[in-house]
Amino acid sequence: MARTQGSRADITGPLIRDHARRLFARQGYAAVSMRQIASAVGVQAGALYAYTPDKQALLFDLMESHMRDLLAAWQDEPAADPLQRLENFVRFHIGFSLDHSDAVFLSYMELRNLTPDNHARIADLRGRYETALENILRDGIESGMMFVDDPKLATMALIAMLTGVTNWYREGGRLDRQRIGDIYWGLARGAVGAA
Repeated sequence: MARTQGSRADITGPLIRDHARRLFARQGYAAVSMRQIASAVGVQAGALYAYTPDKQALLFDLMESHMRDLLAAWQDEPAADPLQRLENFVRFHIGFSLDHSDAVFLSYMELRNLTPDNHARIADLRGRYETALENILRDGIESGMMFVDDPKLATMALIAMLTGVTNWYREGGRLDRQRIGDIYWGLARGAVGAA
């Protein structure tokens, strides 16, 4: 019997993904076995293979779905003022990252555990997101509102800074999300040389 009695595919599949994401983020991909994931879900280890071919495929699926969700959620307004677009990006990135902190952790810390082909596919999706910010910076430079020597490097630095909030933020802490967004927007504005 592969499945725990009474389990359902439409429930078990998402549970596998949720528990795997949490376990990978807390313990690291290499330290987590398929048996641990099955135990957390409440199914026999063999049942996992009805949902994923192996642990690598599961990691890739989690990372790819996170990047696709991120790209789908981000909405730029190319006709808007570049500084407003940058502020929108800063606030969006912080909010999305805090709402998906385990997925963010996997996307940045577990890339090294992907096969070369899977790594290339995730890198392509990440590149699309980074290009969205880089385009904002280039428009800001062209308009004279931003002063950045290297837009690509500035893009990577800004994303690293914004993503870092997931390492220390705790709900109910000293700063609420709005205040964190305000502070990070000030930091980003300074980083691009805007008044």
